[in-house]
Amino acid sequence: MAGEQYPQSPEKSLEFKNQGNRSFQSGDYSAAEDLYTKAIQHDTSNPLLYTNRSLASLKLAHYPLVISDCQTCIALNPPVTTLLKAYYQLAQALQNTSQPTEALKAALKAHELCLDEICTGGKAANNIGPITELVLRCKKESWELKEREREAREGGLLQDCIRGLEASGLEPGVLASKIEDLRKTFEDAGHKDARRREVPDWCIDDISFAVMVDPVVTKTGQSYARASIMEHLKRSSTDPLTREPLKLEDLRPNLALKNACAEFLDENGWAVDW
Repeated sequence: MAGEQYPQSPEKSLEFKNQGNRSFQSGDYSAAEDLYTKAIQHDTSNPLLYTNRSLASLKLAHYPLVISDCQTCIALNPPVTTLLKAYYQLAQALQNTSQPTEALKAALKAHELCLDEICTGGKAANNIGPITELVLRCKKESWELKEREREAREGGLLQDCIRGLEASGLEPGVLASKIEDLRKTFEDAGHKDARRREVPDWCIDDISFAVMVDPVVTKTGQSYARASIMEHLKRSSTDPLTREPLKLEDLRPNLALKNACAEFLDENGWAVDW
């Protein structure tokens, strides 16, 4: 254990942290990672040190260490700005290790914390754009994973159907024809789903990340789901993306977008679960 091998010394830890910061700023991420490790060894209970090292590790694509450090930081119950960094970096590492579902959970938590920072005027609110983009990427990858699992199930169903036909005792020529028809039916259904199972960006709410049903538009032209933006305005009189002043009376129904979203949902009922 690091705490057993090294005497705990916040002063010594700070020296290594400052050296690590200088190495990071100069682009020497490997040296920064090593120095932050030394800082942690001398102060294992400082959550900020773990997000410092995880950021350097992220630059080096050392994703397992990023995940471990972020989880340690979260467990230490740090201040919200550090907690936000931990969830944001954790989401990136999980995404890069093909764990889209867990990455989405972490990204959504980072987004939630960032919105809280907007409400309180915190500096971390400047990260809303990159975090929003990360959530959408994670959600897309999580959806694609579900789609692959669905396709695999359908592939298994096709094989079950074929085995059923083969066990039916049909004459070989009739059997071959029926199997070909069955394959074509599954293939046509797959092509139809492939064409429609994609959610366009214009119908996604930037707060809840769900397909909008009742969109409203702000003075700056940004559209949100009515329920999402109203809930946000209870906590802060600002636009969650632009951070400009925003009041309830500034919102107007976006009828054109509402009709487009309704048409999309009518043709793609599966999108309510996106």
